Amino acid sequence: NGPFFPARAARCVEVLFAPHPVRAYRRALPAMGGKKEAKAEAAKKEETAKKAVISLDPPSGTRDFFPDEMRQQRWLFNKFREVAGLYGFQEYDAPVLEHVELYKRKAGEEITDQMYNFTDKEGAEVTLRPEMTPSLARMVLNLMRVETGEMAALLPLKWFSIPQCWRFETTQRGRKREHYQWNMDIVGVPGISAEVELLSAICTFFEKIGLSSKDVGLKVNSRKVLGAVTKKAGVPDNRFAETCVIIDKLDKIGAEAVQKELTEKVGLSIEVGKKLTDATTAKSLDEFAELAGVGESDEVKEMRRLFEMAEDYGFGDWLIFDASVVRGLAYYTGVVFEGFDRAGVLRAICGGGRYDRLLSLYGSPKEVPCVGFGFGDCVVAELLKEKNVVPVLPHTIDYLVAPYNQDMAGKALNVARRLRLAGKKVDVFPDPAKKVARAFNYADRVGAVRVAFVAPGEWEQGLVRIKDMRNFGQDAPDSVKQKDVPLDDLANVDRYFGVTIDGKPIDSSASSAAAPASGGLDSSAPEQAKAGSEESFLAVHPYLGGFQPSRADAELFEKLSKTGRPSTPNMARWFEHVGSFQPAQQKAWC
Repeated sequence: NGPFFPARAARCVEVLFAPHPVRAYRRALPAMGGKKEAKAEAAKKEETAKKAVISLDPPSGTRDFFPDEMRQQRWLFNKFREVAGLYGFQEYDAPVLEHVELYKRKAGEEITDQMYNFTDKEGAEVTLRPEMTPSLARMVLNLMRVETGEMAALLPLKWFSIPQCWRFETTQRGRKREHYQWNMDIVGVPGISAEVELLSAICTFFEKIGLSSKDVGLKVNSRKVLGAVTKKAGVPDNRFAETCVIIDKLDKIGAEAVQKELTEKVGLSIEVGKKLTDATTAKSLDEFAELAGVGESDEVKEMRRLFEMAEDYGFGDWLIFDASVVRGLAYYTGVVFEGFDRAGVLRAICGGGRYDRLLSLYGSPKEVPCVGFGFGDCVVAELLKEKNVVPVLPHTIDYLVAPYNQDMAGKALNVARRLRLAGKKVDVFPDPAKKVARAFNYADRVGAVRVAFVAPGEWEQGLVRIKDMRNFGQDAPDSVKQKDVPLDDLANVDRYFGVTIDGKPIDSSASSAAAPASGGLDSSAPEQAKAGSEESFLAVHPYLGGFQPSRADAELFEKLSKTGRPSTPNMARWFEHVGSFQPAQQKAWC
């Protein structure tokens, strides 16, 4: 009826009798008021297409390391290794996959709920390691004689590692679900000299990365002191670890919530719980001992001794006493510590302490004294940014080898191989061309210090033309920046420029001692060029003195400087090279 009939009725009839009813119906939708349905279907197709494309982001809480980031990481890890080496530690490692049972300590620790754990195809309960200390304990137990508890290895063990650790936790600045952690542990030293050594190592590391005690500090406390308090309050020894884990939540949940947990989970009275939380607010060791009511106990005396030793060692200004530091892992038994940002911007930078009873939990027949720390890479990276001391680490190589044309490509590869055998980092220009500018532009982009240009003219003379692009100023003449180096002497190329690849002046005596013999000559008794035979001698030696500049080089250069540059190729090359040295350097050869 009405206006609908003539047009829309005809369209409906067309749909009903169409040979392909579904397609005809979809074509009819716009005319029948079906625009919303068509739009919804298009959106659905778009969503399906999106789902079909793989995500380019790494899993939540994890990181990709592109080359720029990887250079930063390698730099940081090298600092870790450098400091560990300075303190006499040896590196070790263990599988990233560990036994779940190593971490089930039943003390209310967060770590047990944060594991990436699963049952493998053999039915074993395993996890990506959330921390390294249990793996260390397992490995140390492998060195122990089960019958006697004696160690098969020489004590103390001083080991370090940089493992990747995994925890399923809330991500935030300085905290990821995966991170690398520098661990240093000492096994077999019962006294606090071990703690002092580790605290010193941490301070040394901070200094190595450009930070001082004005930027970073170390909060120190002792669970032994806290243990004296809880024991006096009637807390059973087997509930002490759980008590510490609860007190460690003070900053997160507040004093009242901590007191409530101490009452409900450990069974302490409200008065005792309040006494414990009040004691953790102490600003000095004396105040803590007074509030806790432990007086000048042995535990307090040990802490005083630690601070005295730190002063004697020379890093006392880095340390402060902080009674609130108890650490969240159940296995700590003595001194505990945390690194902190004095500006208060970042979370705990590192942490550690003594854990003398951990090996006993895993089956050791006797207690083994252990102490160590963990230092995560994520928070250190944020700290470097915060303090504006992130190192600039551009990509660099020593040499770019560029063939003049395709015919010289094989020769260029031979040059590259010789330089690599000499320990140089080398890239080869991938597009041989007569346009030298293209090769030099590429060299600049890949950070090459020198360019070895392999061309027919020099090759026929047994030479390779090398240009230094970084170590000399733009105004320096080509005779200083560019040298024709004998192919057979590429291992000694630095001598022709008078500087190493990183711009350090060459020590003539040191370099000659390290120089390899050439042409069968005995480098322990270097030959000297005889008068009248300089040209032939310089064909296989960089100097008249053999492999080091000598009085003869200085005297002949001074003489020829008055008459002009020699015309023969080897003498000419020698003349230009010697001329690149300052007069004072030449006099030193005499």
